[in-house]
Amino acid sequence: MFLRVDKLQAELPVPEAPNPNAAAALQELLGGKYGEMSTLNNYMFQSFNFRSKSKLRPFYSLVAAITAEELGHVELVSNGVAMLNNGPGDPTEGVDLSEAPFEDMQDIRLAASFLSGAGGAMPMNSNGVSWNMDFVTSSGNVIMDLLHNFHLECGARLHKMRVYETMTEPTGREVCGYLLVRGSVHAHAYALAIKKLTGVEIEKMLPTPNINLDNIPECQKYLAEGSHRRLYTFSPKDYVEMAGIWGNGEMALPGDPTGELEVVEGMPDGAKIAELEGTPSAFAPDYAPEEFYEIASKLYKKSR
Repeated sequence: MFLRVDKLQAELPVPEAPNPNAAAALQELLGGKYGEMSTLNNYMFQSFNFRSKSKLRPFYSLVAAITAEELGHVELVSNGVAMLNNGPGDPTEGVDLSEAPFEDMQDIRLAASFLSGAGGAMPMNSNGVSWNMDFVTSSGNVIMDLLHNFHLECGARLHKMRVYETMTEPTGREVCGYLLVRGSVHAHAYALAIKKLTGVEIEKMLPTPNINLDNIPECQKYLAEGSHRRLYTFSPKDYVEMAGIWGNGEMALPGDPTGELEVVEGMPDGAKIAELEGTPSAFAPDYAPEEFYEIASKLYKKSR
């Protein structure tokens, strides 16, 4: 089962203005072939279908714990997309609907993200093509699945760098910077797991592609705090067995800040989720939501 916490894994800066085309680029990191929907569902279904869990506990625990983190990555990217589409406040408040207050939206790259989703994120790529289960590999063979996961994380790393290079927008770049660090951890972890099973030093292929995170400003605070050395269990007591793969005297890769790999029970501290203002002209939550707010306020008071 899963435990949900009302925080994001990383803090995202609030955009200074809406940037729906940057949001469209960020959609690739959500619903693209190597996006977070793919990493989540690959690892999730592999963990559900995992054979001989008790006998192969360190490998099962690794896939299961990373599954929980990937669920948070889907949440992080989705919030980034919504923030970039929304911008601060409501620039259309009090505008006559007949004046076409969103005329510019018909020309944005993903018009459907506004017309159908009110600017929210959806499981699709940067061109609006739906994510689908054909991107999931759950073969039942541990080595084959781990090798696929290593490939998937390397592909995700490449796509994050390409998306990063398309924008200067701070919110989108922060998403990329955080995910580049954490994706590197996952690729490293799967490489070490394959090494334990086969003896092949696949970690020598890292980083793939050959990107030095020291050159990415948005990665620096996560490297400085040691995020590149940590795997989290995302559980109060389970999945600690993956320390036999990640840790156990293993060190961070050359070129990264040095330090021993460690498994941390629980989850990162996280950060507050940004509040998206309502947009009455987009009927989100509705054109005249005052009654909704009044009801919600009464219910909130009763719950305290």
